[in-house]
Amino acid sequence: MMVRGLISGVVGLLLAAAQVPAGLAGEREQDFLNGKSKACPDCALERAPLKRRDLSGGDLAGAHLKLAVLHRARLAGASFAGAELVNANLNKSDLKRASLTGAKLSGAMLYEADLSAADLTGADLSDVKLHKARLVGTRLDRANLNHAILTGARLDDASLAGADLRGANLIGGLLRGTNLNGANLSEAGLIDAVLRDARLRGANLIGADLYGADFTGADLSGADLSDARLSGATLTNANLEGARLSGALMPDGTTHE
Repeated sequence: MMVRGLISGVVGLLLAAAQVPAGLAGEREQDFLNGKSKACPDCALERAPLKRRDLSGGDLAGAHLKLAVLHRARLAGASFAGAELVNANLNKSDLKRASLTGAKLSGAMLYEADLSAADLTGADLSDVKLHKARLVGTRLDRANLNHAILTGARLDDASLAGADLRGANLIGGLLRGTNLNGANLSEAGLIDAVLRDARLRGANLIGADLYGADFTGADLSGADLSDARLSGATLTNANLEGARLSGALMPDGTTHE
């Protein structure tokens, strides 16, 4: 009896730490890991081995997937709303049309992942690695992309209104028609990025490196480009009405007063 009581107590402590309801402890997780189900909302799946798994259309809202391995997983249309994916491996995964609103993905690896038309509104993507990722038409409004790596990423027609991109690396990125109204891109690197017809009204680009960037037809009205590096940049037909350019290094090599 004492041994049984001790075991019960230990199990109870483990369940509390994992935040898994006692009545569902292990059962849902086991079915999910064995491929019997694509739904495991709020489950404890830290470090789960899910490489190449087909979870398209699945429900993992609120799940704890810290350090999980989802390399090349098929996750199109799946729900990860409010899920924890901190430091998870999502390299080359298919996340088209997935819901990741409010999800925590800080430090996650998403090299060459496809997040086209996915919803990441309000998600935490700080320090994520999105090198050559596809985010066409993706919603990232108010998302935290502080110091994210988006080199060579494709964000055409994506919406990042009010997003935090401070110190982000977008070198060589494609942001044609992208909505960056009110976004914070201070100290961000956008060398050779293509922002044709992008919307950057009221955006913060203080100290940003915009060398060689293409802003043809972009709306930069009211944006703050103070101390930004615009040498080699293309501003053909760009709207700079009300923009602040104090200390900016201009395309012709002069420094704006």
